[in-house]
Amino acid sequence: MNEAYRQHLIDGERAGSRYALASPKNVPFGASGNQMGKRPGSSLEFIDHREYQPGDDLRRIDWGGFARSDKLTVKLYRDEVSPHLDIVIDGSCSMALENSPKTRATLGLAAVFATAASNVGYSHAAWMAGDGFRQVDNGANRASVWDGIDFDYRGDLATSFTRLPPSWRPYGLRVLLSDLLFPGDPMAAMFRFAEQATAVVIVQVLAEADVNPVERGNIRLVDSESDEAQEVFVDSGAEGRYRSALAQHQENWHRAAKQAGAVMTTVVAEQILDDWRLDGLVVEEVLKIT
Repeated sequence: MNEAYRQHLIDGERAGSRYALASPKNVPFGASGNQMGKRPGSSLEFIDHREYQPGDDLRRIDWGGFARSDKLTVKLYRDEVSPHLDIVIDGSCSMALENSPKTRATLGLAAVFATAASNVGYSHAAWMAGDGFRQVDNGANRASVWDGIDFDYRGDLATSFTRLPPSWRPYGLRVLLSDLLFPGDPMAAMFRFAEQATAVVIVQVLAEADVNPVERGNIRLVDSESDEAQEVFVDSGAEGRYRSALAQHQENWHRAAKQAGAVMTTVVAEQILDDWRLDGLVVEEVLKIT
């Protein structure tokens, strides 16, 4: 793996030592009266159903439900659900543009989340979203030993689900780290991402140049994912149209996140890399300072 990526993970792991993953509200994890993430509960309180999988205890099959629906489901109890976080990294080419700090911020944030999860007793797994979803090598261990990370995907998140769907932990937490700068309605991808999750966090990682483009005049733009080049003239009018389009795109994602019950926040890479003050995530009660 790119050694610069390794250093980004190390930096994030170090920064994550002062954060803890906050407990989502109204979540059936943990013993009554205890904070989520410390340990699995000890009662046999019924929580929910899930689809039967080979190897499940036959005594937990809901035979009444099978008679009604002709579908095999098993009953989940409080003590069977362990606190877990799946961290999903967008592997698109736009996340690793030359001279852009987005890669450093994205990998650092992934490491922050992994460390913050470990600080409250959660297990975790890191994933790459690319030509399908795949687990990062060593992704269940501390971030500094993760391997096999790359940013060479030329598609979008919705297509990733159709290529190779993920096997995320049901009733776990999920975090998506992405610039979200791909076209299309985010609703379908958002609901696929949130399916069977206890809580979902979308972190849009942008560079200052994404938010405040300053270059004017004749510019040659190259699409990072299609390599298509286009000559454009950028003036104040073009800049205004860009800002308006970005704001509308973000609003679409916020609307989709709200409908899916997810939290969404945007971070600008240059603004967090010096001191790793993640005030937006703390305000949203996704992270807390230890």
